[in-house]
Amino acid sequence: TVAVVTPAAAGAAAALDLPGRVEAFARAPLYARVSGYLKRWNADIGTTVKPGQVLAEIETPELDQQLLQARAELATAQANAALSATTAKRWQSLLATDAVSRQEADEKAGDLAAKQSVVNALSANVERLAALKGFAQIVAPFGGVVIARNTDVGALVNVGGGPGSELFVVADTRKLRVYVNVPQGFVGAVKAGTQARLTVPERPGQNYVATVQSSAQAINSSTGSMLVQLAVDNSDGTLLPGGFASVRFELPASPGTLSIPPGALLFGKAGLRVATVGAGDQVVLKPVRIARDL
Repeated sequence: TVAVVTPAAAGAAAALDLPGRVEAFARAPLYARVSGYLKRWNADIGTTVKPGQVLAEIETPELDQQLLQARAELATAQANAALSATTAKRWQSLLATDAVSRQEADEKAGDLAAKQSVVNALSANVERLAALKGFAQIVAPFGGVVIARNTDVGALVNVGGGPGSELFVVADTRKLRVYVNVPQGFVGAVKAGTQARLTVPERPGQNYVATVQSSAQAINSSTGSMLVQLAVDNSDGTLLPGGFASVRFELPASPGTLSIPPGALLFGKAGLRVATVGAGDQVVLKPVRIARDL
C-alpha cells in the first residue's frame, strides 16, 4: 500500500521572499568646519527642515579676530599698492623728459607689481576666512527630517569628519531605498522595473509597492547573491528608515513546473527520480530536475 498525491502547479513556489533593509533616499551627516562653542540650535530630532534652513550656529571668536586682522592687513596692502601706483606713474612721466633713468622707472613699476600681488594674496586670505565664517551656521543641505542631534548649547565644537563627530544627521524620507540580496539563481528574473511587495513588522497586514531601480551587476562571492536596490514611496511617512523589511517578488513560473512534497523524491545511482502510477496501477520511475527547493 502506497500513498499518492497529485502534483500541483507551481503557484506560490514562483514567489521569492527575501529579507531587506530600508534606508533613507538621501542621508547627510553634518559636521563642523570651524571650531568654537555652540551658540544655539534650532532643530531637534524629528523636525522637518527645508533646504538651507539654519539648524545651529557656532560662536567663533578666534576666527572673528583672524578675519578682522586679515581685513586690516588687506587695507594696508591696498594703501601701499595705491602709493606705489602713483609713484610708478610719476616716474614714467619723468622718464619721458629724461629726468630719471629707465632702470629707476622699471624698479618703480616692479615695486607696483609686487605690491599688487601682495594685495591679491591678502584678498584671497580674507575670502577664505569669510568662507570659513559662513560655516559657523550649520544648514540643511536638502529638505528632510532631522534624525540625530549630537550637540547642545555651550558644547565645544571641533572641526571633524570622523564617525560619531557629526552634529546633526538629516535624512530625506519622502522616498526610501530598499536593499535586498537576491540569490544568484534568480538574478535573471529580477530586472529594473520589476515590482515587489514590501511588508514591515511594525505595520502588520499593510503592503507597500516597491520598484527595482538598479542592481550591483556583480555576485558577492561570500554570499552568492547580488545586491538589488528598490525604491518605495513614503510620502505619508509610515515607513521608517534603518528598519527591516520583507520583500516578496512574484516571479513568473517556468512552464511545466510542478510542486511535489520532498518525500516523493528518490535519490539513487540513476539520479533524481519520482515514482508515478502508470497504466494498470504499475509504478513508473521518472527522472526529474529540481527547479526550486523550498
